[in-house]
Amino acid sequence: YQRRVHGGTWKPKMIPNPKYSGVWKAKEIDNPEYVADENLGVYEGFAAVGFDLWQVKSGTIFDNIIITDSVSEAKAFYDATNGKTKDAEKKSFDKVEEDKRAKEEAERKAREEEEKKSAQEEEEDDEEEDEEEETTKKEKHDEL
Repeated sequence: YQRRVHGGTWKPKMIPNPKYSGVWKAKEIDNPEYVADENLGVYEGFAAVGFDLWQVKSGTIFDNIIITDSVSEAKAFYDATNGKTKDAEKKSFDKVEEDKRAKEEAERKAREEEEKKSAQEEEEDDEEEDEEEETTKKEKHDEL
């Protein structure tokens, strides 16, 4: 922790600790039952794939899942699946988003029109009230 004070560098005062024996390090303990397994994680097939994830924006779709250790096989799978559909899916998604924006814009304009209309009616009501007050004042003045 450092902080600049009056143009210089400030450091906290170090208090001596006679029991300090260096940076703490976890002890390594031998495990006599440990046996290395070269085939750990190697499976003939999978019955299921699970995802545990958190999303900020909904709408993510997972499909066409492949598990492989071959880059060429993965690229071929991509071209056969996502490569064929991604442009159409993007176009469809963009259309939905555009429709959504158009609807929101129409709602916003309708709201603004309603607010304008309401403000005009209020202004007209105020003018009528002012005229009534003027008439009432004139009548009282005439009576005097």
